[in-house]
Amino acid sequence: MLHRTVLRLALCLLVFVSVGAESSPEEQETPPEPILKKPEVEDKFDAEGHTDWGSYYDPQNIFCGKFDCYKILGFDYGEWATDRPSTKQITKRYRALSRAWHPDKSKHKDAKDRFVKIARAYEVLTDFEQRKEYDLMRFNQDAYYNKYGSGVIFTYAPKSDVTIIVIFVLALLNLYTWFAQKNRWQNVANRLIKASVEDWSPSMGGTAESKRLRVDALDVLKEKEAANATTETAPAAEKKGKAKKVKISAKEKKLIEQEALRPIITEMVEKIDDFGAGFHKPTWEDLFIVNLVKFPVKFASGLAWQTKYWIRRLQKKELNDDERAILTERAVGHVNWELASDEDRQGMIKLELWVKENFLEWTEEQEFKKLSKSEQKAYKRMKRGGSKDHLE
Repeated sequence: MLHRTVLRLALCLLVFVSVGAESSPEEQETPPEPILKKPEVEDKFDAEGHTDWGSYYDPQNIFCGKFDCYKILGFDYGEWATDRPSTKQITKRYRALSRAWHPDKSKHKDAKDRFVKIARAYEVLTDFEQRKEYDLMRFNQDAYYNKYGSGVIFTYAPKSDVTIIVIFVLALLNLYTWFAQKNRWQNVANRLIKASVEDWSPSMGGTAESKRLRVDALDVLKEKEAANATTETAPAAEKKGKAKKVKISAKEKKLIEQEALRPIITEMVEKIDDFGAGFHKPTWEDLFIVNLVKFPVKFASGLAWQTKYWIRRLQKKELNDDERAILTERAVGHVNWELASDEDRQGMIKLELWVKENFLEWTEEQEFKKLSKSEQKAYKRMKRGGSKDHLE
């Protein structure tokens, strides 16, 4: 009974408090003040006259290439602090620029390229991840370098046709080998002409070939002089008396003879196509491409011969004629071997010049043959223990 009385008193008190709260205007809540929006600033951006697109390090064209995506849309990254352009502002600029530079509306020659770049800038700046990366790499080129590879710092030239390059290089090499062979032949020809004209002795470098050429040239010169003598008119003595003879020294006479022989000997030498030992006028066989094709065959045959040679040495067999000839050629050199006659070659083979002691003795003998008679006598005296001053 008592608890029901307490419950009724509590309900009456609650009703009294709620009615009092509704009736007091001072205690009522005040409505919130309205939030004022910032007035929008008028965008005075000139879409048609905007040409400054700035620059950016983007050699791989990941973003906007060498241009700044912000600058393309008319924003300057360095002008704002934290108040970056919003997506709405970016979209507004993009629409203005795309209308101004649309290829169907603009007659500018670069309208199409500009329109594409504007669209790419809009795509980068409206994508959260791309824009974040773009802003990060603006002043951090190492990040760009590490992500997109080392090749981004180089600009490669357009690829050249490999076939054309190979043909060009082969042509140069063929020309080089042709002129090199021509130069080898010319050097021997010039030396032979000089030896024949000046009548070099063996000690000076003269050869049997130079002697033969000189003799033939002298015969031709005599024939020319005889032909000129028969066509001359009457002697000048019959018209104007005897003319005084001009005395010519032996040295001057020799020089006159040499000058007369030079064109004759030169003409004879020019007819010689091959001096031997590889000193011949260039032919198609001297071209680089031909030697390149022949090289594997020569290498294989040389390797086969060398292998066979060592097998025979291990078997302790005697040297055959082919081995003796090749070893002798290697000892005296290819040039000396080719220039030697068959008789001289057989003599060199018998001397066994592949043996070092025999080769040194043969070399000394060849040098002795090149000396003049007086030098040979002095050399013999020196060998018998005389003074070396005799040779000098």
